Amino acid sequence: MAVAGLAVLYGQLGLVSLCQYALLGVGGWVALRLSHGLAWPFELCVLLAGLSSCAVGMVAGLPALRMKGLYLALITMMMAGGYQVVANVYGYPDGGPGWLGQVQGSERLLMPRPAVALSDAAYLRYVAVWLAAILALIELHRRTRAGRSWALIRRGDAAAIAAGVNILRYQTWAFGLAGFCAGVGGALLAGGVGQLSGRAFAASESVMMFALTVVGGVYHWAGALIAGLLLRAVPALLTDFNVNGYLAMIFFGAALLHALITAPSGIAGQLAGGLAALRARLARAGANP
Repeated sequence: MAVAGLAVLYGQLGLVSLCQYALLGVGGWVALRLSHGLAWPFELCVLLAGLSSCAVGMVAGLPALRMKGLYLALITMMMAGGYQVVANVYGYPDGGPGWLGQVQGSERLLMPRPAVALSDAAYLRYVAVWLAAILALIELHRRTRAGRSWALIRRGDAAAIAAGVNILRYQTWAFGLAGFCAGVGGALLAGGVGQLSGRAFAASESVMMFALTVVGGVYHWAGALIAGLLLRAVPALLTDFNVNGYLAMIFFGAALLHALITAPSGIAGQLAGGLAALRARLARAGANP
């Protein structure tokens, strides 16, 4: 989900944001705090976590109004580093009293899952429904006025202004949407694990997430799924075969180089192009038996 939001920023607007993993952590913190402190329904905690990350994402997107490219990437990276420090110092809520909600001298509590998804298999299906909803929300944006405005902004501020597009509004909108996606993902991560740690949201993870977003593909919804699998499944698979999971970084670096040079549409774009070519070939074969 966080990758899907990042793909909106880069694919639709050409903006490089390196604080998406921090927004994932913000969503997890809010969901844990609401669940432990107020015992609100799981779905409400997820939605409020998404809205909280949406607000933080809009703040993170303010520098984009005056700078892009490397400068925007550096500023958002610094924001991610700042969040990493705060998360390591103050930690995540685990059922204790006070604003931080941390337990002192006793066992940490787990965030309760929804009643319909208590087992791991059921929770996987539950998360898949949320993922489908997020991808549908993004696709709806792409096909409406917001998507058309983002396309004009990417072509150039002059073209957007000439077409009557409010650049401030739609850039902030995009950052808010990316933050919402990350916040929902963070809340669902908190529900799946039960607890979160500040060490899990290092600033370097945002860099890796952006790289794999480009590798997976930013112009097709399947790119988010591919990038998510690469980010988590490949290191785990290497570890299962008694291979150091950090070797995946070498593979990811080579894949990023390949994507930037020869496949800007990513793996998802290549697969979509291959399927289209196959259908065209089958159609010609059917027309000329």
